[in-house]
Amino acid sequence: MANLLYLVHRLPYPPNKGDKVRSYHLLKHLAARHRVFLGTFVDDPEDEVHLDTVRSLCAGFHAARLSPRGARIASLSGLLSGEALTLRYYRDAGLARWVGDVLAREAIDAAVVFSSSMAQYAEAHAGLPMLVDFVDVDSAKWSEYAGQHAWPMSWLYRREGERLLAYERAVAVQARRSFFVTDKETALFHRLAPESAVTVEPLCNGVDAAYFTPDAALPTPYRADECPLVFTGAMDYWPNVDAVSWFVAEVLPALRARRPELRLHIVGRSPTAAVQALAGDAVSVSGTVPDVRPYLQHARVVVAPLRLARGIQNKVLEAMAMARPVVAADSCVGAIEATPGSDLLAAGDAAGYVSQIEALLADPARADAIGRAGREAVLRRYNWTARLAPLDAVLEDVVG
Repeated sequence: MANLLYLVHRLPYPPNKGDKVRSYHLLKHLAARHRVFLGTFVDDPEDEVHLDTVRSLCAGFHAARLSPRGARIASLSGLLSGEALTLRYYRDAGLARWVGDVLAREAIDAAVVFSSSMAQYAEAHAGLPMLVDFVDVDSAKWSEYAGQHAWPMSWLYRREGERLLAYERAVAVQARRSFFVTDKETALFHRLAPESAVTVEPLCNGVDAAYFTPDAALPTPYRADECPLVFTGAMDYWPNVDAVSWFVAEVLPALRARRPELRLHIVGRSPTAAVQALAGDAVSVSGTVPDVRPYLQHARVVVAPLRLARGIQNKVLEAMAMARPVVAADSCVGAIEATPGSDLLAAGDAAGYVSQIEALLADPARADAIGRAGREAVLRRYNWTARLAPLDAVLEDVVG
């Protein structure tokens, strides 16, 4: 059993969005084997009620409050210092002091860092072995955003991509081992940071298939006279906002022309004004829900038309675990160890989504068969314990 410092940019509970699903299961996995000292941020007041749940898993715990609006303003100082704005966004003197106190008081064997922005708290302490879960190549995400926006945001996003990549490369050089969520993200970082290729490897996501399991007894949230499609995810996350906005504009009208009873349900926390504006006869916007499983259980088709997101999408794995047929972007399907066409369906453009969804709606037996095959694929390949085993091997080597 080791003493581990675990640094996470957002409270890893509840596991209701992609990064929190991964960071929570990583915490749960580490806490079952080691003494964990967790330093994190709380950026959503609704998460305050979960602090004791997280604290119960830890030998030590510190949660710094973060106001997203205030942090965005504070991050602009990075324009003067030359830093990536992401680093300033997650900089907190109180958390830095807590880390120093823990290292002075406890015999910490290693730091496990979740997301590059939190490495600043570990790299300040020379000699502390550091393992970094980058998850995705975040710098590449910002660079992609630049191509989707006009000046001056395009300039700002491009700058962030360049500065953050420089920092990611520096962190990877210092880290004993670095991880990314997919082989594709790992290969991308190998190309961008060849100097660290030998210490960078994939650490893929899993899914809690015992929780996300089909249950026809779950009460339906849908009207009896509608044909529900569903998209799930945090609705203040730009790739999700882009996905539903594009789908409603480019795909939904063609589907509704054939099936007027069809309705898209956008299910997830913190919908932006742009997402809320989509609500109407053809679209429902739920906001936060206590349990996403009924929405998945009773959906005719789950859609994930993500054009900008990177890596394995937990929303896709969860829908597959619920044995629902999924139609997702080619990039999302390509990141998952599953067979397109039998475990889930891929689409590359509006016509592809219309064709795939219409085919599933017209053939419920095939839709059910794809759902069952998807769940079997998840059960075979996406167990969290097995997925996180490479981290155990690295920790054993690092802490001896």
